[in-house]
Amino acid sequence: MGGQMRVYRQRIRSVTATKKITKAMELIAASRVVKARERVLASAPYTHALTHAVSAAATYSSEEHPLTRSADAGTRAGVVIVTSDRGLAGAYSASALKAANELMERLRGEGKEVVPYLVGRKAISWFKFRDRDFAASWEGFSDSPKPENAREIADRVIADFLTPDEEGGLSQVHVVYTRFRSMVTQEARDLRLLPLEVVEKGARVEVDEGFVEQRDEGELQPLYSFEPDADTVLDQLLPQYVASRIYTCLLGAAASELAARQRAMKSATDNAEELIKTYTRLANQARQAEITQEISEIVGGANALADAK
Repeated sequence: MGGQMRVYRQRIRSVTATKKITKAMELIAASRVVKARERVLASAPYTHALTHAVSAAATYSSEEHPLTRSADAGTRAGVVIVTSDRGLAGAYSASALKAANELMERLRGEGKEVVPYLVGRKAISWFKFRDRDFAASWEGFSDSPKPENAREIADRVIADFLTPDEEGGLSQVHVVYTRFRSMVTQEARDLRLLPLEVVEKGARVEVDEGFVEQRDEGELQPLYSFEPDADTVLDQLLPQYVASRIYTCLLGAAASELAARQRAMKSATDNAEELIKTYTRLANQARQAEITQEISEIVGGANALADAK
C-alpha cells in the first residue's frame, strides 16, 4: 500500500507541474489573442478597399495584364499554405493542411501541376516527413507576423507568377489559411489570390474577414483614367495588392492560432484538474486501506497475545 501511495503522490506532483505550464500558456495566449484580433480588424478595411480598387480597375480596363488573364491558361498553380510554428494548438495546423490537400487534389483534377509554398514549421515538417517537394518556405513569425514577412512571401510569389509556365512560372496563386471568425470558431479556407476574380454585375463576392461586396445591376461603376498608362499603374498595384492580401491572411491565421492554443490549453488544464482529483481520491483510498490493514494487524496481534496468556 505504501508503494501505491508513493506512485499516486508522484503522479499528482507531475500533473500539478504540467497544469502550471498549461495554465500559463492559456493566459499568455488569452492576452495575445486580443491584440491579434484587433490587428485583423484594423487591417481588413484597408485590404477590402485595395482589393475593390484593384479589382474594379482591372475589370473595367481594356488593357491586357497578368492580373486579369484567364485562370484556365497555364498548367502550374502555386498554393501558399499557412500553418503554425509551434504545436499545442489543437487541430489548427491539421485543419489547414487538410484544406490544402483538398485544394491541391482539386487542382490536380483540373490538370494543374501544384507548387506548394509553405509558411510555418508544421507545414514544413509535414512535407519533409512525407518526402514531398515544395518551392519555398518561411518560418518564425506565425503567431506575430509583420508586413515585411508578407512582403517577402509576396515578392517570391509575384516573381513566379510573372514567369512563363514553360520557364517554371505559375498561372494561378492560391492561399490556404485559417480564418478567424470568433474566439470559438476558426475555419480553414482557401482563396485565389492571382489572377483577380472578374466581378460580374449582381455578383455577391466575399473578400476577407467578414466583408461582403454586392455588385448591383444598376450600380454605376467608376471610370478610370490611367497616368501614365494602365500597364504601369497595374504593375505598381500588383505587389501592393498581393502583399496586403497575404498580410491579412497571416494576421487572421495568427489570431486563429492563438485562439486555438488558448482553447487547447484550457482543455488541458481542465483535464489536469480532473486527473489530480482522481489521483487524490485513489491516494486517499490507498491510505485508508493501509490504515485498515495496520489496525487489523494490531488487533490480530493483541488477540494472539491474549490467547497465549
